[in-house]
Amino acid sequence: MPVYVYSIVANSHPQRLNGLHGVGDPPSALRTVQSGELTAVVSDAPEELRPKRRDLGAHQAVQEALMADGTVLPLQFGFTTTDDDSVRDVLEERAEIYAERLEALEGCAEYHLKASQAEEALLRQILLESDQARALNEQIRSGTGGPEAPLALGELIAAEVQAREEQLADRIVGALRGFAREERLSQATGDDFLSVSFLVELDNEKSFLSAEQDLAHELGENFDLRLIGPLPAYSFV
Repeated sequence: MPVYVYSIVANSHPQRLNGLHGVGDPPSALRTVQSGELTAVVSDAPEELRPKRRDLGAHQAVQEALMADGTVLPLQFGFTTTDDDSVRDVLEERAEIYAERLEALEGCAEYHLKASQAEEALLRQILLESDQARALNEQIRSGTGGPEAPLALGELIAAEVQAREEQLADRIVGALRGFAREERLSQATGDDFLSVSFLVELDNEKSFLSAEQDLAHELGENFDLRLIGPLPAYSFV
């Protein structure tokens, strides 16, 4: 039967799994597979595994319980392999890499930050600060700009938005970088211009959170900074 892999820990981790269950309906029993100095927490994998709330919750509960007791390499939801021997082979082949990452993640948690800016406020700012954009806008409103003016204004605004959002993203990451051990950028979606994860030492957690709050206050009400954490360090495995 296929094997579902939740996470990897050092053999010294307590690996307390009592009261937890794995994915599937009915829920699968958790077990461990050991190779060398590493242990993988696994269960049997259901034949049809989809990201249902029940299974996502079971996956996350395992990560959080293990994280509460020590350092964890959490795998993303849905990682499966053929059998326990395949798990052992991977642990053996990648033992040095996994040991290095466990050391890098020790005493840390992940915080994920997304940021967006009110569109109307951004457009007002561009029209206020860009002479070219303001002139094109006035030409369109007065009817003197010709048929190419709306396209020219749209292209100019799009370029300004991209440049300003890139500068804002750099500013935000730069302001928080000093409070984190590592950072990982991911593709921002929707109205967000920034999606970034920080690996934060638990001893430095208060300073990081305070810096994020100060930054949100500094940016003002036209910005929406959404910080989630502490999380298992999925982005840093």
